[in-house]
Amino acid sequence: MFTSSFSPRFYETDAFGHVNNTVVTGWFETAREPIFRIFTPDMDIKALSMILARVEVDYVAQIYYGVDVAVHTGIEKIGNSSFTVWHEAYQNDKLVARGKAVQVYFDFATQKSGPIPAHLREALQVHLRIEA
Repeated sequence: MFTSSFSPRFYETDAFGHVNNTVVTGWFETAREPIFRIFTPDMDIKALSMILARVEVDYVAQIYYGVDVAVHTGIEKIGNSSFTVWHEAYQNDKLVARGKAVQVYFDFATQKSGPIPAHLREALQVHLRIEA
């Protein structure tokens, strides 16, 4: 599991006084950077062999300005050519949002998905969430 910390910025708040829902997907994408580094350790974007196929977010509680948010990230499932990343966001140790992102192994030269190579699959499995 990876953990990232985010400080909500004032301009991310909305008319209701809490962090706008669009901000959370940005935090979740940023929190996936350690997973991106499995595919390209130096974060060479042109060498990143994956695309985003799906994102879902459940907003569990309001998120407020002025208190940091911790985002936990890991792998939920690994398929043949795709894998699912899970996210959980906490503020004041309370779950405020959770989500998933489906990433697909992708060859930009052929413009097709393909099987995740064994060495990348092994690296992803290290971060696989094991449900008790």
